Formats: sequence, structure tokens, C-alpha cells
Amino acid sequence: MYMKKKILYAAAYILLQLTFSFRLQAQFNISWQLRNRAEFRSGQGAPLPEDASPAFFISQRTGLQASYNTQRLKFGLALRDVRVWGQDVSTINKISTQQNNGVMLHEAWAELLLSDSSVKQHALSLKIGRQELAYDDQRLIGNLDWLQQGRRHDAALLKYERGSWTLHGSFAFNQNKEAASGTIYNSEPPGNYAASTNGGAMYKSMEFLYAGKKLKNGSASFLFFADQFNKYNYDSVNNMDVKQFQKGAWTRMTTGAYFNNLFFDMLNINAGLYYQFGKNASGQQLNAWMSNVYVQYSINKKIAIGGGMDHTSGGTSGTTSHAFDPLYGTPHKFWGLMDYFYAGSGFGNGGLTDYYLKSKWKLADRYLLTADLHQFFSDSKITDPLHPGSTNSNFGQELDLVAVFNWRKDITLEGGYSHFFTTSLLSSPAVKNISNPQSGANWVYIMINIKPEYFFKF
Repeated sequence: MYMKKKILYAAAYILLQLTFSFRLQAQFNISWQLRNRAEFRSGQGAPLPEDASPAFFISQRTGLQASYNTQRLKFGLALRDVRVWGQDVSTINKISTQQNNGVMLHEAWAELLLSDSSVKQHALSLKIGRQELAYDDQRLIGNLDWLQQGRRHDAALLKYERGSWTLHGSFAFNQNKEAASGTIYNSEPPGNYAASTNGGAMYKSMEFLYAGKKLKNGSASFLFFADQFNKYNYDSVNNMDVKQFQKGAWTRMTTGAYFNNLFFDMLNINAGLYYQFGKNASGQQLNAWMSNVYVQYSINKKIAIGGGMDHTSGGTSGTTSHAFDPLYGTPHKFWGLMDYFYAGSGFGNGGLTDYYLKSKWKLADRYLLTADLHQFFSDSKITDPLHPGSTNSNFGQELDLVAVFNWRKDITLEGGYSHFFTTSLLSSPAVKNISNPQSGANWVYIMINIKPEYFFKF
């Protein structure tokens, strides 16, 4: 009897220890975000016509994000409300329309560890649900965080990590609703939304394979990305061409490599080369490419300067398009803060060449100043409206100035001014198509980002 009690006590003690040790490895994180941004737009995205007045508004992102992590399970949830001050009257009792954004489920995912948690050399996991996807410098796949609503995907992501190597594979399949038959997908949701860069449509399905290697002072990676778009044709309805979706899909494929590394503790080189083929969202044969290189030199710990070139092919030859689409990235980060290229406002299919200089000045631990200068050209020659019979490629120059003040760990203040030295080509029918445009464009913003975060371990 005594021996049985000792065994029971020992078993109970071991069980309690195991339970306690497991609970200690669980963690619950919660964060709030309030991000207000006041903007003065006098030609942001596209030149203003002479008879148009500048715009001023204040937008707000309100977010609640929570995550729960254990040894074998991670769970993430993010609610986000996006609206402009005053878009809802103070006594309204209905949610905002789709055109006005409003409350949304930004993320809801679970990640399951499929490998043995006691083996630390490698890990295999599956992340499934609504989630942000961000890789490398976010040029092709990014969360587009500058946009108040951001970008997310409904997808499954299989992740394998071993030492300095990372291998990810993803799959997504989109439908408009639960249906009794068929898988025809309408890729054009109501409202003024663009699913991809340059006003592109939403994919019907998507797959990608990503392989990355951490270097001593940087990283290198390979990407193969495929997205499919529902086929369609145009039918005449009430003497108007209406898009009619039909069975089948067109497949676009993008592949390439990325490299980023710091040399001699002062020279950073960032480069990428990508090729795009298959068929685009309009069913047109595709043969396009993108390249970029940026070199930054750190004069000291506070000052860094650099220069680079981005190039995306454009134009057509016969029935083949050479217009490269930068997929689902973060264009605001690369092609000018005024978002003239590969953002919400399209600029045709002529492609882009961007030569730029960038500088950073860290005044102190909490202060940062940046100044960027871009020279934009079209990859294809375009007819100049001011000189009939002649072609041009100069889109103009953009100057971007930004100041950041980290007031506290969870509060950041940011402000910026941008000026675009526009050309007549930029407003031409083949590019922005603006009649009687104003010369020059300005944009000013002031933003406060408040994001407290709390961690609980148990």
C-alpha cells in the first residue's frame, strides 16, 4: 500500500512538472495600434488638372492584434478598421460601404509544428488562413503596410527551416462565395480597389516556392511564383462591352533571384533579377523582366548615402506583352513616395527605368532624416503630345524628404514632403491621361503611429 502511494505521488509530481513546464512555454501577445495620417495632395499619384483643387484629409487605422504561441502551435488574429475622419456622420448606425473600407479581418491564421519540437536543427510547419506574406525587400511580395488597410492573402504556407536555409511553399485558391457548381471567379470586387500593383486584378489561384540562404552579413534567395486569372471575353450589353467570365484560367509565372549583403561593415549591395512569362491577366502572351541594383555606403554610424537603378520592361511586340508586373509588393518603398508608378494609379504598359540617389542621416537615437531623388524614364518611347510626330521617354524627377522621431518605444511621429517635377509626357493619353495638367506636383503628410504591446507568459 505504501509503495502504491509513493508511485501515485511520483506520477502526480511528474505530471504536474510536465504541465507546468509546458505552460511556461506558452506566450500570449496583444497589441493595439492607432495610426493617423494627415495628407495634403496636390498631384499625388497623378498630376492635377488646372481646374482641380488640392485635397486634404485625415485617415485612421485602428488595429487590434493578438497571438498565442506554444511549442507546437501558433495562432494569430488581427482586426483592422480603416476610415477617413468624417466619412461617417456622428449618429450613423450602419457600417461603412465597401468603397469606404471600414472594419475588416486582416489576419486569422494558425501555424502547426509538424516536426519533432525537441529537434532544434530543423523545423517543418504549416501556416494556414488569412495572413501577410513578406519576402526579402518586399519588392514582389510584401504586406504593403504604408497603405492603411495593408495587404493580406488567404493561403496555406508550408515552411521548412534548417540552419541558415529557408524553404517555403504556398498555395491559394480564391472563390467569390460558396457555390453549388463551378469555380468561375470574378476577380474585380466592387469599389476602387486594386489587388496587385499597377491596378491589377485579383488572382484566382496562386502558388510559389521560395528558397532563402542567410549569409554572414546578408541573404540570398530564389523565387518561383505562379498566379492564375479567370478567363473572360467581352459581350455587348446595352451597346456597352461587359466582361463575361468563363471556364479556365490564364497562368503567369515569375522567377528570379535576390541578393543583399554588407561588405567591409560599410558597403551594402542589394540586387535582384526576375523574369516573367506565360500569360497575363488579360490573356496576352508575356515575355518581361525586371532588374534592380542599389549600392549604399555608410560614411559613419550616422550618415549613409547610396545610388541605384530599377528597371521594369514594357511595351509590346506583335501579340506579346513585355510589361513586367511587380506582383504583390510594396511599390511605395521603391518608386517614389508620391506613388506615380506601380501603385493605385496606373501609368500604361511602357515599363519604367528609375535612377535614384538616397541618403540617411541619423541625428540621434530617436531622430532620422532621409532625402531621395529619382529620375524616371519610360522603358518604351511614347509620343510626346507637345511635339507631334516625335517620341520621348522622360517622365520627370521626384524629390522625397522624410523626418522620423521615435518619441517613445511605442510612439513614432513622421512627416514628409515630396515634389514631382512633371513633364508633358507624364500626362499624355498613353500614361496618366490628364488633360490640361498643372506643372509640378506636391504632397505633404504628417503621421503619428501609436502601438503599445504586451506579453504574457504562463
